[in-house]
Amino acid sequence: MKKIILSLLVGMMLVPMSAKADEGMWFLMFIERLNHRDMQKMGLQLTSEEIYSVNHHSLKDAIVQFNGGCTAELISKDGLVLTNHHCGYDAVAELSTADKNYLKDGYWAESRKEEKKPSSLYVRFFVRMDDVSKRILSKVNDKMTELEREKAVNQEIAVIEKENNEGGKYTVSVRPFFQGNEYYYFVYQDYKDVRLVGVPPESLGKFGGDTDNWEWPRHTADFSMFRIYADKEGNPAEYAENNVPLNPKHYLPVNLKGVKEGDFAMILGYPGRTNRWMPAGGIEQNVKFSYPAWVEGAKTGMDKMKKYMDQSAALRLVYASKYAGTANYWKNRQGMIDALTKFGTAASKAVQEAKFDQWANKSANKAKYGAVIANINLYYSITNEKARHDNYLQQLFRTTAFGTSGRTIGKQLDNYVKADPAKRKEMVPAITEMVDEMYKELYLPAEKELMAAQLNLYAMKSKGYAIAPMVEKIALENNYDFTKYVNATFDTSILTSKERIEKFLSEPNQMTLDNDPLYMISNDMISHFNSKSPEITKAQNNYGMAFRLLVEGLRESKIGTIKYPDANSTLRLSYGKVRALPADKRNDAKTNNYTTMDGMVKKYKKGDEEFDMPVRVIEMNKNKDYGRFADKDGSMHVNFLTDNDITGGNSGSPVLNGKGELIGLAFDGNIEAMAGDVIFDPKLQRTINVDIRYVLWVIEKFSGAKHIVDEMTLVK
Repeated sequence: MKKIILSLLVGMMLVPMSAKADEGMWFLMFIERLNHRDMQKMGLQLTSEEIYSVNHHSLKDAIVQFNGGCTAELISKDGLVLTNHHCGYDAVAELSTADKNYLKDGYWAESRKEEKKPSSLYVRFFVRMDDVSKRILSKVNDKMTELEREKAVNQEIAVIEKENNEGGKYTVSVRPFFQGNEYYYFVYQDYKDVRLVGVPPESLGKFGGDTDNWEWPRHTADFSMFRIYADKEGNPAEYAENNVPLNPKHYLPVNLKGVKEGDFAMILGYPGRTNRWMPAGGIEQNVKFSYPAWVEGAKTGMDKMKKYMDQSAALRLVYASKYAGTANYWKNRQGMIDALTKFGTAASKAVQEAKFDQWANKSANKAKYGAVIANINLYYSITNEKARHDNYLQQLFRTTAFGTSGRTIGKQLDNYVKADPAKRKEMVPAITEMVDEMYKELYLPAEKELMAAQLNLYAMKSKGYAIAPMVEKIALENNYDFTKYVNATFDTSILTSKERIEKFLSEPNQMTLDNDPLYMISNDMISHFNSKSPEITKAQNNYGMAFRLLVEGLRESKIGTIKYPDANSTLRLSYGKVRALPADKRNDAKTNNYTTMDGMVKKYKKGDEEFDMPVRVIEMNKNKDYGRFADKDGSMHVNFLTDNDITGGNSGSPVLNGKGELIGLAFDGNIEAMAGDVIFDPKLQRTINVDIRYVLWVIEKFSGAKHIVDEMTLVK
């Protein structure tokens, strides 16, 4: 293990004995010093070297980041990858057509030749990490502005990344932790030839839909399977027919014994973002300004998409992925509002900050920390209304295809028109490909309604902070009804027609583009979104410094009790146990830490979009046709609960027993603990997992794809 900063070890080794072991998303390189003994007491049977090793194969070699946003794991010697259904959703939707709808009907490749390659899908292997805090922090000083500090840090980061990428073989990422008080670099290797092996039908993979999302009890087969291909030497390679399945350094054996209350459970994955150091003002801003706007904007987009998705299978495929992603965070953000409000999280943070402020203003600390809380609170007070404004505008950008067209296709056309004729010729194929991809995921009548509705919502609700000038002008001229304007704009804009774009490429004209109404309003909104007043710019600079000092001071004073860095899409380990919630009459299971297929069938509603299911599942359950995947109690277990500490990005993460064997697949959290990204609740926080035996039952018994299960190493 490389040299570690002494302050890190001192701070992190002072974890009180009373701290719960199941809180925390931990770096693998520190497991031996910080967690291994606790994990052994709970049931871990592996050494720390078997979990993380630079020189030998270990568990970390079986865990990949899936397409930049989820987690997946290797489960066979031939590169078979398991992740969540919702993580593979984009790829499956892309490969589907109205005639061959793999999202709706499912798909299982009968041979390697039938495994299907999406246009863009990759997995990222974690190679190693190291501490570069001392090196980077030596390049900054307290006299720098935040922009000057950022520039100095980024310059050193660029040097470190170049030093460690071995001529482009690896991707290297240097990331800040503890709000910029520490830095670590991570070395990755990416594989881009990843092919679909199989996926259950949507009626199983998304059973319960939006209604059950973030809820317990759950009955969802939230999984999909892919395979990683490499060249004949096992190196990353672009897609080619002669590529071969990857032989990974390590893959996970699959345990068929099932779980019971109190069993050890370990999760490795790539949690996306937690904010457990967030100040009280930030929590208050989210609850009262940011998240309500997010929720309303997301719901507006969902309603318009759903209207068209219900019209045909083809349109459902066009918007399925965008709708699913929007709906997921719509419910998440509403759950965050409810949970943070119910538990008074901002108030409890404010108490801690008041205690810190007293410590900070003692004579020995005042010069460095005295203005920290005041600067943080000032920043939030003057950005609350902008936060509301920005979230309405962000939902417009996220749910419409043309809201950001000024910086996507519009920017490409602007570069094209400014280029010389020879350069233009080189640019045409890339622009054409971009246009083709863009038009696969939109339907102009739907886009008109989406844009008009989101412009109306933005203009009507963003009253506390000035809206984009062009939007305001159009709103006043049309009594806040954008329908007529949007229809006319879409009918004339270059950007809304492949034919008009092709004509522009053959006859480029700067004035034509600059006066394009859609290009103009998109640029107007983007420019306004990115603009800041001098007052906010100054407050933001002071806030950046103050937040960093707050985290440093909370650790130094021991007023802060968190001993691990916030999640930021880097590989982490969490550990806990299989743990029930209080008895729930909605769950037929004997213990409220698992669900059964009997309970799933009880939810069945024929023809219902969320609770329909294949008739064959009902028949197989009636006949108890579970094969070798039945629990010892005779039932088919579907999902189960653990108290692991996870968040978004952990979707698809493996749930492992003490021997490092796969027992489940993490896919969700419970809505009661939705404040978990900000504050961990040891009583309520749960991870919802697919029982690996149910995964295998769906593949082998329901889908008849036993040849895929046969690839795996099963532990009985």
